[in-house]
Amino acid sequence: MPQLTQYLPTTRKEMALRGWDDADIILLSADAYVDHPSFGAAVIGRVLESEGFRVAIIPQPDWHGDLRDFSRLGRPRLFFGIAPGAMDSMVNKYTAARRRRSDDAYSPDGRAGLRPDYPTIVYTQCVRRLYPDVPVVLGGIEASLRRLAHYDYWQERLRPSILCDSDADLIVYGMGEQPMTELAQRALQTLESAHPALHYDAQGNALLTREALREAICSPTPLPQTVTLHTAPSDIPGGIRPTDIVLHAFEAAATTPRLHAENFAIVERESNRWQASARIIQPTGDKWVVVNPPCPPMTTEQIDHSFDLPYTRLPHPKYNGHRIPAYEMIRHSISLHRGCFGGCAFCTISAHQGKFVASRSKESIMREVEAVVHMPDYRGTISDLGGPSANMYRMRGRKEAACRRCTRPSCIAPTICPNLNGDHSPLLDIYRTVAAHPAVRHAYVGSGVRYDLLLHDWGDARLNQAARDYTRQLILHHVSGRLKVAPEHTADTVLKLMRKPPFALFHQFKRIFDDINRRAGLRQQVIPYFISSHPGCRPEDMAELAVATKQLDFHLEQVQDFTPTPMTTATTMFATGFDPDTMQRIFVARSPEQKQAQRMFFFWYKPEQRQRIELELRRMHRPDLIARLYAR
Repeated sequence: MPQLTQYLPTTRKEMALRGWDDADIILLSADAYVDHPSFGAAVIGRVLESEGFRVAIIPQPDWHGDLRDFSRLGRPRLFFGIAPGAMDSMVNKYTAARRRRSDDAYSPDGRAGLRPDYPTIVYTQCVRRLYPDVPVVLGGIEASLRRLAHYDYWQERLRPSILCDSDADLIVYGMGEQPMTELAQRALQTLESAHPALHYDAQGNALLTREALREAICSPTPLPQTVTLHTAPSDIPGGIRPTDIVLHAFEAAATTPRLHAENFAIVERESNRWQASARIIQPTGDKWVVVNPPCPPMTTEQIDHSFDLPYTRLPHPKYNGHRIPAYEMIRHSISLHRGCFGGCAFCTISAHQGKFVASRSKESIMREVEAVVHMPDYRGTISDLGGPSANMYRMRGRKEAACRRCTRPSCIAPTICPNLNGDHSPLLDIYRTVAAHPAVRHAYVGSGVRYDLLLHDWGDARLNQAARDYTRQLILHHVSGRLKVAPEHTADTVLKLMRKPPFALFHQFKRIFDDINRRAGLRQQVIPYFISSHPGCRPEDMAELAVATKQLDFHLEQVQDFTPTPMTTATTMFATGFDPDTMQRIFVARSPEQKQAQRMFFFWYKPEQRQRIELELRRMHRPDLIARLYAR
């Protein structure tokens, strides 16, 4: 078992074991501390540690009472970093019907109640009460997707940038390794420069302040991939430039839905650029929110460095005797890449990880395979060789120059970009190499597969053959009995709004899947995922979905009622009633009754649902569907 000193310190005692009197950076995490590359706080902590910084972490601090958890490691020399969790806190805590969940997969024993609503705001306010002048840096998916005005489903209103509500100093948005490293280096340089705004402790050690950090992130040039808050245009570094994009003010967007839709279309376009240059500015009350352009996509060397850091791959020893459900799911899994060019309207992956895929090298992946097979509880099975979408590894544009100019939110919707090189050969090589490892009995793919990439005619015999070979390898050797795919709907009108391929492609893929299984004597299943109440979806579309899935002999299990989450196209549709791509009005099911009227069609096969479904179909003047659903 790893020694206590092989983890980031979580207590004064653990800091003393390393010979530390204080820490440079203290991370406050709303998740339990799991030292694994799938947990953001561990990744940022390890990256900063590799740069020579003393990093400590306080997992799931108690925000009630005297706030002693927030002060137990003392004041950091540089800043506090808020890491609100690997999952949005409100999605983590509430269902699509806004009911509080009874468990929390990122807490010991799945215990609920160890994180507040909006920990980004709550943790910052706790720090402010104890250390008013210490800089606070926000990161993680919660702050990243709330960096500008956003619709809050749980409060049913437009809210301003989370910087305004939290009183933090800046946001590092997206995957934070690059900007956090530069931020820490700038902060350290400021600390060593005898800046007049620094504080000093009783021993004469310099301590960074909010004022000093503000200068560090703006000089000599604004820090990329960050968001800052300013009191006036004159306070913005360089003022408002001709190249800046100024959005509709928050107050105007909050009262005129169309303006929020227009804002979102701009933000999505600029966020999907390979190398953006324009700052996005939004007036908010008497403040100005400034979003600096993102860093370029990570190189293979950069992403390898992040994954190759000395993670123990285990929960901190403080959790001995307790299980962390989210860790149990990924403990023997391996991520091959980050980013997704699918651009699905309801998904936050591209908004946070980026549209352009950053892939690890084969060597880095195999080093992690070695680490997994030597874990004490490993029993021969790698649970997932995947990524945000399982089969996008190493895929990119044939001509990088075209990608640098591109502003499409998706490389594959509404059609697959002719510049995309959809070569499955590198991924096929990874699968075969991992499967050939003497300690690997099974290497499954648990991530969702994009079947439209497998079925597309690439206009290249080699790429088409690689896709067929990959499909066969996947189905015969990497499915644990059930393969997850996500058609999401059956109606082409809804699928177009979702930026998903026509349902006919799912039929085609299922025929191939069934044929390969039949020839091999296997009895495996395709498990499709579907969404109800997506903007643009009407009850009759759900009724057609019920008939279509019945014809395929599916009794649906993997279903989801649409949950609006910040910074997605679908949430903008839900909030405004406009499709931001076309600015056309669309139907939106908003009330609980409207949403339930759609969701019930998933379960047409349950006797208790039949009467309600028949009544609804008659109301829609579709008795023909009653016969198709319930005929023997």
